Amino acid sequence: MRKLSLCLDTLPALREISGGAPLDLSAATSLAELAGVDALRLGINDDLRPVAEADVHLLRRTARLFELRMPANQGLLKVALETRPDAVLLSGDSFEGALASRPLELRSQSSTLAPIVRALEEAGIDVAMLVTPALESVKAAHGLGVQAVELFTGATVDLPEVERRGRLEALADAARLASKLRMTLSLGGGLDYRSVSEVLPMATSAGRVSVGRALLSRSMLVGLDRAVRDFLALIR
Repeated sequence: MRKLSLCLDTLPALREISGGAPLDLSAATSLAELAGVDALRLGINDDLRPVAEADVHLLRRTARLFELRMPANQGLLKVALETRPDAVLLSGDSFEGALASRPLELRSQSSTLAPIVRALEEAGIDVAMLVTPALESVKAAHGLGVQAVELFTGATVDLPEVERRGRLEALADAARLASKLRMTLSLGGGLDYRSVSEVLPMATSAGRVSVGRALLSRSMLVGLDRAVRDFLALIR
């Protein structure tokens, strides 16, 4: 059965916008897990904003399965090794002014990635890489010894139809290669209740889908339990 990771970055962002209003990440975690979410995720940046290090520690204590998304650098490696998430998703830096992260530039970052991957694996933390949905990206991640990739869908779902079709075919090719290489495959980035139904048929081997802002936005109208269950119905 396909699994769901829920990224909670939007909640700390709302706290920052509102001037530090109290935010109960623990309650959100419990409600999401009761509704069927398999893993909770937070993404950190170099400046530890809007997600703070305290948020990472809190989710590590409260979530049954906690994933940390982070750029591949030594400063944030220290946070990961201290909090010991169940899994780390290595990504590029965040888009300016946005919560979402860029996929890794594997050609330019390969020399810095290897020691970080090794340190995480030696600490018993599962490692995945956020990569562009392209054959060369999957091959590069596999060449670095990583056994899991998340194909970044954020640059695909908002394109015009003709251009989107080409990107979806590239995603299908990347997914087939990951499966052939026996890599664990996830999808994430910009997915919502409409686009996930278009993307998933192109990557049926994906065992996990990551969603964030779209689900949390819907939860403001129908509640977190209903929002989670509606999304699960689309991916399973």
